[in-house]
Amino acid sequence: MSEPAKDVYGRPLGSLRVSVIDRCDLRCSYCMPEEEYTWLRNTDILTLEEIATVVDAFCQVGVRKVRLTGGEPLLRPGIVELVDRLSHNPRIDDLAMTTNGTRLSRWSTALKEAGMNRITISLDSLKPARFEMLTRRTCLDKVLEGIREAAACGFADVKINTVVMRDFNEDELADLITFGREVGAEIRFIEYMDVGGATQWSPQRVFPRAEILKSIESTLGDIEPVGARGAAPAERFRLQDGTVFGIIASTTEPFCGSCDRSRLTADGLWYHCLYAQEGIDLREMVRDGGATDDLSATIRRMWQGRVDRGAEERLAEPLRDVLYQVEELKLDPHREMHTRGG
Repeated sequence: MSEPAKDVYGRPLGSLRVSVIDRCDLRCSYCMPEEEYTWLRNTDILTLEEIATVVDAFCQVGVRKVRLTGGEPLLRPGIVELVDRLSHNPRIDDLAMTTNGTRLSRWSTALKEAGMNRITISLDSLKPARFEMLTRRTCLDKVLEGIREAAACGFADVKINTVVMRDFNEDELADLITFGREVGAEIRFIEYMDVGGATQWSPQRVFPRAEILKSIESTLGDIEPVGARGAAPAERFRLQDGTVFGIIASTTEPFCGSCDRSRLTADGLWYHCLYAQEGIDLREMVRDGGATDDLSATIRRMWQGRVDRGAEERLAEPLRDVLYQVEELKLDPHREMHTRGG
């Protein structure tokens, strides 16, 4: 097995997030605040076979963790077939998915049987009215049902992602931890990020890591850190009763120095960083009949030149504001968070 590719700063290419579709059935204010979007052309979307080919090329360069994202990945026709195919790739040690949970009660068992290792579900509020205000959809019951079904299916790991926003849901941290403990899922609190699509973002709405910890400690008691984070995005903490939760502090305490992740859009653009301005077109190489070895060589070469430290650069901006305005997003849908995957 060849040595994993490393970038200019010595960061290995270890994890790939694959957006299988740019569409979503929710309209969360921190990601898709508009009702209408410029969607990727259907003819440009990678086929299941093309996705598997590209993923295999990444695996030849060092990727061992693959996460399927969207949009909402369970909207993609053939998603279970894709999971089954990727699960048989001997180079993939960890196959995971991030979903909004609206369709998870239907698909949990099939995903588990097809070889999915881990599931992460987005859940930003346990309050029906607040959930509807955030997502502009009435489906909290479906999401909660999906979480319970996933937890009962026997996945190696079930996590719940919560984006914490000041003056919106920061009063639910303890309740969410309690809910996660009850269903057997680990909660991860995510600072509100100024990524593409977050057109309502402002520094004032960020509820940072320090305040998250203070709030939890004031209601649930003493907290202790759990081990080293390594290349993982979340720091993990343990309560006195043994309950573990995580915090992803990308906005105020970025971890670019250990980031081993990159992202593939549903139409085959490869982004070295969530904040990257430009992507690299891999679809053209695949459709031109290029060999997997040639694709792997290109991926290795491009990763070795990687210098991206997007979150750190955003933190250093003196007048930090939204990353893109709505007009800019309409000109290039690849700038959207839902297009390049979470």
